[in-house]
Amino acid sequence: MINVPNISLFKGDCLETLSNLDDNSVDLILTDPPYNLANFMKKRQTNLKLMRENFFGAAGWDESEDDDWLVFMNEFFKQSNRVLKKKGNMVVFMSLLRTESLVKIAETNKFYYKTTGIWHKKNPMPRNMNLHFINSTEAWIHFINDGRTGTFNNNGKAIHDYIETSITPKSEKKFISHPTQKPIALMDHFVKILSNEGDVILDPFMGSGSTGVAAKINMRSYVGCEIEDQYFEGASKRISEQLVENSLFI
Repeated sequence: MINVPNISLFKGDCLETLSNLDDNSVDLILTDPPYNLANFMKKRQTNLKLMRENFFGAAGWDESEDDDWLVFMNEFFKQSNRVLKKKGNMVVFMSLLRTESLVKIAETNKFYYKTTGIWHKKNPMPRNMNLHFINSTEAWIHFINDGRTGTFNNNGKAIHDYIETSITPKSEKKFISHPTQKPIALMDHFVKILSNEGDVILDPFMGSGSTGVAAKINMRSYVGCEIEDQYFEGASKRISEQLVENSLFI
């Protein structure tokens, strides 16, 4: 474990990490768990692995059996319900193919379903562009823990359930490149709207650490967990650099 002011980074299984966190200690969970699509994608006629060196389907962490994935996600939501404050926000990125299953699991664990939104990537890789529509969207699901409404900093403006950014730029891959890496601009959007300065943000599937960087930019505390060695080390260095840039190291 690495501890610096307002930051706790845990290397290991997210369920074990969650089980060791205090009840009602988190204000916002913002995370991007495995979609469990690797086996599905491997059966399709694509050239994903050739076009992307670190294709998630070959990584080994996204290929559980469906029943195992459902059991895992149920335990994840059970622990999330315990550590997240009442009326706390939760945003989970997910494939559109899995949204219905995830909503059902969340509801059995006292989460109130708010909405399913879309992240549109303005410059996705044009895979098989002459064969079918280019995949340029991912879903995100917004929940409230044990309540109907929570923090929502819209400043009197209408905010749509549609977010558009570029894919993660090379400048954000200085320390690590993750196959499903989210850009800081995307995570920043949710951090600003669904939490307040000084709040605790949790990402149990830290990956490249984009949520952690967005949390520090916006003066939030952060708890991150990652099981893979290379991603943990890269995310740790990335978040540490952000601390130095913001003069937050003491």
